[in-house]
Amino acid sequence: MSSTLFDKVWDAHVVRKIEDGPDVFLIDRHFIHEVTSPVAFVGLESRGLGVMFPERTFATADHNTPTINQHLPVKDPLSANQLNALEKNSAKYGISHWGLGNPKNGIVHVVGPENGITLPGMTIVCGDSHTSTHGAFGCIAFGIGTSEVEMVLSSQCIMQPKPKKMRITINGSLGKGVLPKDVPLYILSQISASGATGYFIEFAGEVFEKMSMEGRMTVCNLSIEMGARGGMIAPDETTFNYLKGKDLAPKGEAWDKALAYWKTLKTDADATFDYELTYNAADIEPQITYGTNPGLGTGISKHIPMAADVQDGAASYKKSLEYMGFHEDESILGKKIDYVFLGSCTNGRIEDFRAFASIVKGRKKADNITAWLVPGSHVVESQIKEEGILDILNAAGFELRQPGCSACLAMNDDKVPAGKYAVSTSNRNFEGRQGPNSRTLLASPYVAAAAAVTGVVTDPRELLV
Repeated sequence: MSSTLFDKVWDAHVVRKIEDGPDVFLIDRHFIHEVTSPVAFVGLESRGLGVMFPERTFATADHNTPTINQHLPVKDPLSANQLNALEKNSAKYGISHWGLGNPKNGIVHVVGPENGITLPGMTIVCGDSHTSTHGAFGCIAFGIGTSEVEMVLSSQCIMQPKPKKMRITINGSLGKGVLPKDVPLYILSQISASGATGYFIEFAGEVFEKMSMEGRMTVCNLSIEMGARGGMIAPDETTFNYLKGKDLAPKGEAWDKALAYWKTLKTDADATFDYELTYNAADIEPQITYGTNPGLGTGISKHIPMAADVQDGAASYKKSLEYMGFHEDESILGKKIDYVFLGSCTNGRIEDFRAFASIVKGRKKADNITAWLVPGSHVVESQIKEEGILDILNAAGFELRQPGCSACLAMNDDKVPAGKYAVSTSNRNFEGRQGPNSRTLLASPYVAAAAAVTGVVTDPRELLV
């Protein structure tokens, strides 16, 4: 019987099927961080339970961490308590912990792949919605709630209904100035932020096959913003080359055995999906959002749509534009920007910093811009320095901060002030996401860099040589 990639991975992990109910589902890798794990550990203690397989759980500090002066005590008492709880709980139950100061510390969805913890065909969960990032490796990866974190810690299983399957195919070649980030933002503009609700997406076609692993992670990261349970891309030579030699990836004979299995992880030619969508790469230009959900976006050269032309209700749409201080049929180009954020689990990898640096090289940061450039991990931070990117950034008037989730969400010190506009390479532009009453425009590292040196929303194609 023909199967999709999703079916092959899902069915291999079902421990028990419950009639008219969810599947009991085995989890290969469990990532935890300081925000959603403390209450789960309290639950374990109250029930007298332990962690069944501590070697399958990996802890890192990221959401509440400061991005400057990480050698000093964390000032915010709530953040400090959560970071301390993660360290203590990890030590108590024998869980690997990469806290502040650890050379492997970084954003959970960055450090997993770069250390070879994330491998094709795995099931991966974390108390964080953007766990979908790991689907770039042909994994079934999704976010879970705190009670489910407790369930996985105690049993290494979770109860899940099997989602429906969607395939999004894009063929052709991406044009000048178009980065992987623009692809899911374009899809979002076409299907809305709820267009994939109830589905697990497989991204297929030439565009994704040509992408680097960093680009694929960006795409799968944003699958959750489409309403999907997650997204995945079939592993191939790009995947295998990325993983080979990683610290925790298989070695020697184990590598050969794993590789033979990984090569079977692809959708059979005659397998069927519940829903299919197809787009043309030539239709995608650099994207930018103008509203208060990731589906409210458009090509950077276009005008903000009229209410009648968007899938959100007219009243909701107008409320969104009012919050942003924008108007229907208005050009986004030339809009004054106050903050630029490069980072997050969406765009905090070395490829993103290379792209940003390629535009700011030989230019200067605009005086009206406050820029937060935050690597996703200490490994990325080291690469930035080794490749000379830091020299380019410094010469242009930018500073590099220390790893962490930073301005992706208002849970640490990096908050955008009320009323200010931020071009952000992160994943969400909800009201107050980057700070109370802040205004977020999601975009690629190219678009962020163009805004950073001009002070306004600028088409990056004008600055690319």
